[in-house]
Amino acid sequence: MSTPDLRPGPAAAATAAAAKPAFSPFATALRFALRNQTRNRLAGMLLVAFVPVWYLLMLLMVGHQSLEFRLFATGRVLAVDGGHLTLISAGLNALTLIVGFAVFDAVRKALAFDRRLVFAGYRQNTLIAAKILSVAVVAAAVALYTAVVLLAFWRPDPVGWLAVLGGYTVSALTYGAFGLLLGVLVKGDLEGFFLIIMGGLMDTFLQNPLGNPLANKPVLQWFPSFGPMQFAVGGALGHTALWGHLALGLAWAAVFALAGLLIFHRRTRSCS
Repeated sequence: MSTPDLRPGPAAAATAAAAKPAFSPFATALRFALRNQTRNRLAGMLLVAFVPVWYLLMLLMVGHQSLEFRLFATGRVLAVDGGHLTLISAGLNALTLIVGFAVFDAVRKALAFDRRLVFAGYRQNTLIAAKILSVAVVAAAVALYTAVVLLAFWRPDPVGWLAVLGGYTVSALTYGAFGLLLGVLVKGDLEGFFLIIMGGLMDTFLQNPLGNPLANKPVLQWFPSFGPMQFAVGGALGHTALWGHLALGLAWAAVFALAGLLIFHRRTRSCS
């Protein structure tokens, strides 16, 4: 028999193509995870309308008064525009609430469906990987939008703006992971919303020395937004790249994500 006789005919090739799934399990899981996180209309409205309004209100309240403060990460005393510092803090505050709220709501609503998927044979690792990537995509998109809107109120130099974007992205990842953790941990919506709102407000507000005279106290190093705030302020106002503090923010995100995914794995595992 010749070699060409061993090749599948057109009918067999067509059958194999038809049997091949149009989407891999991971691609399908990612598509549904992104859809669940982006279909929340309230979060979308908050993102589009709340961010610029929040920037405007904070700038109107603070103005452009001069401020001298010690940047904790370097020990240097910086003389800056208090309005610019408040804008950085306001952006962090807005995106932490929006990302945390959107991820929490999506994960909580999809948990029962995820459990049924696992019972039907879907791999937990596939669902976990899809959730991690979807949270990262949503967090990066919200951080980019928040940093772009900032340019309507303040034009830092390109390096400074990239530092703000980096701080925003890591902070969004942290609160996205926090929303994931709460989505699989708490029993009711009220508890999750309260923890995200109060946690985000307290965390980001206390980092601004204009609103909090004690913003240089060592205890603030243990807050999730400390690293991103120091990186953003150091890069935009102090012309210093504080990569270690950006890594500190990523460590918070990793801890929240790991805890949330371990609980997700436990709550969706099949008993068979």
